[in-house]
Amino acid sequence: MVFTPNIDAFQLQPHSVDLRLGYTFYVGKTWEMTQKGRTALAIDYLNNLGNKNFFEIVNLLPGQFFDVLPGEYVIATTLESLHIKNLELMGNLFPRSSFNRRGLTVDISGVIDSGYQGQLMIPIKNNTSYQSVRLFPGERICQVTFQELSSQLSPADAAITAHQRLQAQYSSTTFSWQEKQEEQKHIMSGKIDELKENYGL
Repeated sequence: MVFTPNIDAFQLQPHSVDLRLGYTFYVGKTWEMTQKGRTALAIDYLNNLGNKNFFEIVNLLPGQFFDVLPGEYVIATTLESLHIKNLELMGNLFPRSSFNRRGLTVDISGVIDSGYQGQLMIPIKNNTSYQSVRLFPGERICQVTFQELSSQLSPADAAITAHQRLQAQYSSTTFSWQEKQEEQKHIMSGKIDELKENYGL
């Protein structure tokens, strides 16, 4: 299993690996200008065959944050790109409960195929009707567990599913409250590289 950038000590859990929120967000468009006027944008992927861009892309800089508005639905990327090289493993993706407690739904319970390579797209919805929820790139947003397959996929089968697999061994690391505060300071100031350097594995 390859993570780019490498995971740090905060991300390594006894049974899973936490993934961090990236810098790119996709915000759904609600209207467009046509010859007839301002028209509500109906998301119809099948009829548009991918020719229409339904999202505005927001790329944040280090130290910037992203406010998810009440009722808003966005898609975010993970900071890490992952590559599951081991064809005897697959990944399972789950939200972190701390995001749910903030009023967000992170709809990502699903499978990461053996052979997968790339960043993950994370759908996020603010379920509150009156509060914006502020997100910072670098926050740990979801977790990946790994599962051994009963038989190895062939490289051809892995290519068909457009994915690959992971193998990692974990050690349990316990952090003090002060160390977790240090992690938060790094995230809010945009010093992700420094966080990785100070807490690298």
